[in-house]
Amino acid sequence: MHARRPISPALNRRGFLGMSAALGVGGLLTACGSDDGGAKSSGGESAWSFKDDRGKTAEVNHTPKNIVAYISTAAALHDYGVTCTGTFGPSKPVDGKPNPQAGDLDVDKLTSLGESFNQFNIEKYAGLKPDLLISNMFPPPALWFVPADSTKKIEALAPTVGIKGARVSLLEPLRRYTELAESLGGDLKTEKVRAAKARFDKAERRLRKAAKANPGLKVLAMTGDADQFYVAVPDSYCDLNYFKDLGIEFVEGKKVDEWGFWEFLSWENADKYHADLIMIDNRATALPPKELAKKPTWKLLPAVKAGQTVPWSMEERYSYAGYAPVLEQLATAIEKSKRLT
Repeated sequence: MHARRPISPALNRRGFLGMSAALGVGGLLTACGSDDGGAKSSGGESAWSFKDDRGKTAEVNHTPKNIVAYISTAAALHDYGVTCTGTFGPSKPVDGKPNPQAGDLDVDKLTSLGESFNQFNIEKYAGLKPDLLISNMFPPPALWFVPADSTKKIEALAPTVGIKGARVSLLEPLRRYTELAESLGGDLKTEKVRAAKARFDKAERRLRKAAKANPGLKVLAMTGDADQFYVAVPDSYCDLNYFKDLGIEFVEGKKVDEWGFWEFLSWENADKYHADLIMIDNRATALPPKELAKKPTWKLLPAVKAGQTVPWSMEERYSYAGYAPVLEQLATAIEKSKRLT
């Protein structure tokens, strides 16, 4: 497997991304902490706790301040007013543009513990005196981009929280991040947060309408590297899972390994499935369109020839501000696409 770089979690033997109605932000505010509202620490500040998607409860005797998080996690928390001290995972610009996984973060103001898989700098992490580490899980119990062979050392330095991002609807991690953000002091009642939720709801309605108006349109989500073309198994990815709930018809990749997130095809067999619209992984570790265009079989795919492609924000931050534009972009692509026979 291609463990040298995480073009997809499946290629690192770790698995990946993957309630049909969105809940109002107000309904998402399930308080985290002890049943009595949080015991008082010796300094008079309320203790903090949060039960994550592994069923583990992280506890600190004060609200965590020095938070270290996976890059898209930090970006999601930022949307709710929660600031992280350090990040890990891809954050550098891509082709001169902000990394899509970094959201609205000013990454220059954050300490990076490593850009690539298995490059988590434990010494630098310890130097930040962390109160809490947060990452996604694809699937549980492993924390994404936290090296398995260093997990015990890392977890000994601070409590950890994992949020599930696979084999559930997108609405689930969106809900969980609002809960987590509020527990960390985020304000879910600001105009910015409310506007983002309203924009998401509107985009959801538009995407559902677009799917209904274009029945039979087959959508394929993919990523690629120099050697292979990978077709996503939609139910394993929370965003694709959710899009299916909205009525989008996906090409169903076949599970070919124990993780079940991809079907691996040689580039010679990239035309195995017919697709009217192709979603292209937009992460820095995936082949971008200009590189895909160098593959002869790619240029022959009907959807590519017809110009019916759209970026796939495969590791978008789990916030309404992050996903509203994603839904809008996909809705536009579906509205403009036609069935190719």
